[in-house]
Formats: sequence, structure tokens, C-alpha cells
Amino acid sequence: MTDDHRIEHPDVILCPGGPMLIRGDHLIEDADGLLHPTRRPVSALCRCGKSSTQPWCDGTHKVLPDRTRP
Repeated sequence: MTDDHRIEHPDVILCPGGPMLIRGDHLIEDADGLLHPTRRPVSALCRCGKSSTQPWCDGTHKVLPDRTRP
């Protein structure tokens, strides 16, 4: 791959012990099958399963013991 074709910003970034960040326009399906369009340049999705704003991250992972973080 040449420098002209490098991806400058990946669409998905997994934060160690934290959320999954997605960049750009996506449709996110929640546990009930509802689709949620992303409306921000970067959106944070919960990976710990404890967020009160599923599927979005609300920072709850910060208060979980390290062993239970994704």
C-alpha cells in the first residue's frame, strides 16, 4: 500500500478497558434490534455492558474493577 492510500483515521478504535470508538456515519443496532444513526464525528459504544445509555458509553467502565473491563 502506498502512502497515498493509507488510512489516516480508522473507522473503529478499541480503547483498552473502555469503549469502542467509531468515526463517521454508521447505523448501530442495539440489543432490541433498534437502529441508531451516529450523529457525531466520533461516537463511543459501550463494551462493558454496564452503561445506562446502551448502546452508548456513559463512562461506567471507569468504576468497574480492572478484571471485568473489556
